[in-house]
Amino acid sequence: MIIGYARVSTDDQSLDAQIDALTAAGAGKLFADKISGSKRERPELDRMLDQLRDRDVVTVTKYDRLARSLKDLLEIVEMIREHGAGFRSLAEDIDTTTPAGELIFHVFASIAHFERRRIAERTLEGTVA
Repeated sequence: MIIGYARVSTDDQSLDAQIDALTAAGAGKLFADKISGSKRERPELDRMLDQLRDRDVVTVTKYDRLARSLKDLLEIVEMIREHGAGFRSLAEDIDTTTPAGELIFHVFASIAHFERRRIAERTLEGTVA
């Protein structure tokens, strides 16, 4: 089964676009949180992980909806894998149910982590200047 997971950071943000995209991708079940991605404790994410079964595919619109740090992303995707499920990100066209997709996932996750670090460095440099 395709399991959709959507997340926005605040209550005043809308989940509608993510839910529409996940539904169009064939999600048979949807879980959604309105909480910062930096928080590991997310009720709907935890509920989704508890309900995963072998061959399910957790699908998100963008992988930053699942986690904000590389460490958390890798840990969550590993939990998904331990349930016998896969991970798919629509925007990045990543699908860890294949060996090539798993490789691409790790490359993209590393690039995203690098970019967040560079942004933080530039912000700090601007503040100091």
